[in-house]
Amino acid sequence: MRKHIEGSPPGAKRVALVTGASRGIGAATAIALARRGFHVAVNYLRNEERARAVVREVERLGRRAVALQADVGDYPQVQRLIAQTVDALGGLHALVNNAGYSSHASLEELSIEEWHRMVAVTLDGAFYCCKEAAPHMKRAGWGRIVNVCSLRAMTGSDHGAHYASAKAGLLGLTKSLALELAPEITVNAVSPGYTLTDMTRTALEDPQKAERIRAQIPLRRPASPEEIAAVIAFLCSEDAGYLTGETINVNGGIYMRS
Repeated sequence: MRKHIEGSPPGAKRVALVTGASRGIGAATAIALARRGFHVAVNYLRNEERARAVVREVERLGRRAVALQADVGDYPQVQRLIAQTVDALGGLHALVNNAGYSSHASLEELSIEEWHRMVAVTLDGAFYCCKEAAPHMKRAGWGRIVNVCSLRAMTGSDHGAHYASAKAGLLGLTKSLALELAPEITVNAVSPGYTLTDMTRTALEDPQKAERIRAQIPLRRPASPEEIAAVIAFLCSEDAGYLTGETINVNGGIYMRS
């Protein structure tokens, strides 16, 4: 049986927060969630103009939206982010931990500062957001958390141990919180493969690199952000109510290549 939001009339719109939502997968997810009926808090770090463009797209779909600046790697800023989301939109029922960045370095080149920054944004940030968001979902009696992981969490990386390690940590966080927060809150992960975003543009614009990448993928192309967002939005929906603790690999079948 589906539960309606505590303190709200049946059919009331739910509220989602998407971190790192000014571009790429995050922006596409904010729009996909709006299409599913969510009001959306659009978190960004630096690019306010792009975040406000996402807000306008959400509003064009008839939902409410707000752009909120915060560095998710800083716990006090996350506390403020969650409070602002609830104040502006009236609650919090879905959280998409998408904030992150790409950084390439060998073990020898990788600085201690860069290791800590990657873990802070990717893993600490997801933990902070879950810690602050979960009480609101519990009070509502309904919640969805989706952690955006990466192909590299499963394969590792010979040029980014910090990135692969932080993303792999998200898988452990996903399973642990799925156990702890059930039955009111489901917690799942989506692990994209190569996707057409700012993070992958350099590699995909090089013809030789792009061909090597396509050759690894049975579907012979990278994903669009909208294709990843569709899976995330499904996991945030009523229809995904019996899925928790899972990682959905959206990678065009790349694992089937030997």
